[in-house]
Amino acid sequence: MSEPRPFPKPQSGLVVPRFGGIATFMRLPYFEDPADVDIGLVGVPWDGGTTNRPGARHGPRQMREMSTLMRRVHHVSGIAPYELARIGDLGDAPVNPASIDDSLKRIEAFYARLHKAGTVPLTAGGDHLVILPILRAIARRRPLGIVHFDAHSDTWDTYFGGHKYTHGTPFRRAIEEDLIDPKRTIQIGIRGSLYGNDDLKWAYDQGIRVVTIEEYFDLGPEKVIAEARRLVGDQPTYVSFDVDGLDPVFAPGTGTPEVGGYSTHEAQRMIRGLRGLDLVGADVVEVSPPFDPGGATALVGVTMMWELMCLLAEGVSRRHNRPRPKVRRR
Repeated sequence: MSEPRPFPKPQSGLVVPRFGGIATFMRLPYFEDPADVDIGLVGVPWDGGTTNRPGARHGPRQMREMSTLMRRVHHVSGIAPYELARIGDLGDAPVNPASIDDSLKRIEAFYARLHKAGTVPLTAGGDHLVILPILRAIARRRPLGIVHFDAHSDTWDTYFGGHKYTHGTPFRRAIEEDLIDPKRTIQIGIRGSLYGNDDLKWAYDQGIRVVTIEEYFDLGPEKVIAEARRLVGDQPTYVSFDVDGLDPVFAPGTGTPEVGGYSTHEAQRMIRGLRGLDLVGADVVEVSPPFDPGGATALVGVTMMWELMCLLAEGVSRRHNRPRPKVRRR
């Protein structure tokens, strides 16, 4: 019987300075075969669904660079993700910047390969349309529950004379294709001026739980996440985090900023509140470095990836019945 392979570990910042070395997510090794990891960190450098301010195609590269600031143990939960699961950088999904249709097919095929290997995807976008091919790859056999952090519902039907595939339409398409269960879907932080009074009518009609930012602040993060947990239950769930759900004070580098959002700390508390759910994947999207050359929004984005990665690693360990390692805390 062969010896079990050691879990991949990030390159130590005490050996190679964090500003050195080749940039990978969390300074982890790069893998080509998804079967080599339990959790695959993936970039989707594509913003072909953007309808206004572009630039999210550059998000994964800058998020990799800023991820050197992540360390090895979660400071609140004590989760040590690299002791719980095999985690690695699987590179970027192939895209076609000249074709939406071809990009959707390429991204779906890439994630179908991950899904076949049993790899849990954690994605850095890209604009929010990238979630549609991901869901097509991992949710064909059963619709998923969704916890969706965003300023926008992204349930529009068409843009500009009938175009059905933009970053404002992915959740509508996913519901139409039976990839997500609208009654197990919650959207947190919805706000901003509207084109018309019925902009959100379709979402409400499908049974989506829409938490406007006003309701969010009335309830507070703990009650909102309690509602999310109640809705998704113990069935497979996917988390999608659009950085424009945050107030632009915290995440200015995004395509469609909306003032009046929640803070980075509140977002972290909400993600931590999802601990123990049956999470089968997650993404962080809409980081647009051209609007944030200092990298602050990319740091926010990859910090949310770190929070999600800790939950995914704990879930993988639980499904594999792996003992949780003891972490020494001061």
